[in-house]
Amino acid sequence: MTLPLILVVAVADNGVIGRDNRLLWRLRTDLKRFRELTWGKPMIMGRKTFESIGKPLPGRETIVLTREPGFSAEGVHVAHGWDEAVAKGREIAGRMGADAVAVAGGAEIYALALPHVTRIHLTQVHTAPEGDATFPDFDRTAFREIRRSDHPKGTDDEHPFTFIDLERRSRSCQG
Repeated sequence: MTLPLILVVAVADNGVIGRDNRLLWRLRTDLKRFRELTWGKPMIMGRKTFESIGKPLPGRETIVLTREPGFSAEGVHVAHGWDEAVAKGREIAGRMGADAVAVAGGAEIYALALPHVTRIHLTQVHTAPEGDATFPDFDRTAFREIRRSDHPKGTDDEHPFTFIDLERRSRSCQG
């Protein structure tokens, strides 16, 4: 069986996911969920997303997908194409005993991943900031909602938000 690809993303109500290579909100509850969803898994992310984090995250293996031929960073795996990144992710997942490979952004990487992911773990952030990175449009009918939970604005979370888990209706598109 091929290990599934999962996508983890926080998206504002207007589709924005970032600006100037930064997140636009502080949601500790969402960061905790991100950690839980990606812990013990390889993560595919773009170079700009990796650079915004600044280092490999503990408890995960990072695969940086970049067009930059000379890119290297300590503690990460580098891939120069989508298929190479997925193959590397699945190979690493096998070594780690992981049950999936996580896709962690940014916008270009999400666009490459959407036709192939089995599940989307979406955090809908109830705000509409200006931004220069947006989550790509996708066929929402290809997925069914399997879980939803609303969360209010609070001490650790500067905006209300909703966790929405989507699962692909047909497994025939995995790749």
